[in-house]
Amino acid sequence: MEFLAQLLVLFTCLFIGSRLSGIGLGLMGMVGLLVFLFVFGMRPADPPLEVMLIILSVVTAAAALQAAGGMDLLVGVAEKVLRKNPQHITILGPLITYLFTLFAGTAHISYSLMPIIAEVATRKRIRPERALSMSVTAAHMGITASPVSAACAALLTVLAPQGISLLQILGVCIPATLFGVCVGIASVWRKGADLDSDPEFLQKLKDPAFAASLESVAEKASSNGKEKYAARSVWLFAAGVFFVVLLGSIPSLIPSYPVSSNFSGTFTLAPSGRIQIAALIMMVMLAVTGLIVLTTGTSTAAVAKSSLFGSAGQAAIAVFGVVWMSGTFMGHNHDLIQGALKNIVTAAPWLFAVALFALSTLLFSQAATAKALMPLGLTLGLAPSYLIGIFPAVNGHFFIPGYPTLLTAIQFDRTGTTRIGKYVVNHSFMLPGLITTGASVVIGIVLNKIFL
Repeated sequence: MEFLAQLLVLFTCLFIGSRLSGIGLGLMGMVGLLVFLFVFGMRPADPPLEVMLIILSVVTAAAALQAAGGMDLLVGVAEKVLRKNPQHITILGPLITYLFTLFAGTAHISYSLMPIIAEVATRKRIRPERALSMSVTAAHMGITASPVSAACAALLTVLAPQGISLLQILGVCIPATLFGVCVGIASVWRKGADLDSDPEFLQKLKDPAFAASLESVAEKASSNGKEKYAARSVWLFAAGVFFVVLLGSIPSLIPSYPVSSNFSGTFTLAPSGRIQIAALIMMVMLAVTGLIVLTTGTSTAAVAKSSLFGSAGQAAIAVFGVVWMSGTFMGHNHDLIQGALKNIVTAAPWLFAVALFALSTLLFSQAATAKALMPLGLTLGLAPSYLIGIFPAVNGHFFIPGYPTLLTAIQFDRTGTTRIGKYVVNHSFMLPGLITTGASVVIGIVLNKIFL
């Protein structure tokens, strides 16, 4: 009975926090944590400092890229590709969004692409819902394939002691999620009516103001002659990503220091004396931020004022509270949960992927889900390679349409085809999200058997 009461507190805080959005999950996570400590006498788990600091480090580097004009440069290239091939917007929109997220390590980069995707689709009279719903889904999948994402780093910190390298994770997750995105694109290829035959859209066209708004083109910001600095920021960011992949793939390149026989490790050093990969990601990406500021004439104030920098704070607080609360709950009830799941997962390992998906629908964070459940997967006897294969299952936060990327896509679709349905869960992102995630997990399981 006490376990059920604790579970009720957990889900109540998650539900309220998801409704509050933004930092709401983190705030309600702290409320739940205090209830666990003072009402149920639980021992607090360690806070998810690694995940938080990686989020802050990577998104700060992305914010510097944005402030230096590098983000506009990349978006400009993407815009040219999309406008030259409007008939393929349903394919190119999601694929470009996926690549952007893979590169930057944050799905918030997709905000710059969504208005372009929506406009190109509308002008070509292709139903914007198709391209937008899959672009949002592709952005989420890119998180679990990006070498500098907090989610990938969270998985690596769990599996690194088992001998897993970053290259092994990327070798499975990149092709698996890319395949999943392609399957998802196929699933929405003919979804709904084209705009020329959509009754709702045709009715809206009778309004002259609405028809005129569809033909207007957003004014582009002036580059002010900073193309050279923008390109430099892109190359510096790319170099940082490459360096992270290199160090994560070849651990012998990471500095190592002599330690005593009873050394158990620190935040920075592993028990072997080698610098932790999570700490290296923080160092590299913040160093990249510094180099961008120094060599592109970008001020630190401009970095701090960028929209991406604000999203970093929100994401860090959200993960901070919710993972600390869920980690405390999982630690206190570890034996009970392990006993209940062990036989089930042993008989049907794929059910652990379902558990990852279910938790991610509430946590709204791939990193938080990985940090909360992946250690349990190891405890239950699941192979590290199998956990890599099912890693894309942490992308379930499209299920409840409250995540910012979903809401932003809905706002940019002026035709109204991208929407939340009458019953909430029958929204535009449900079908592509389920199909893409399912296909990615299936291919991930196959690839882990072949390559790991």
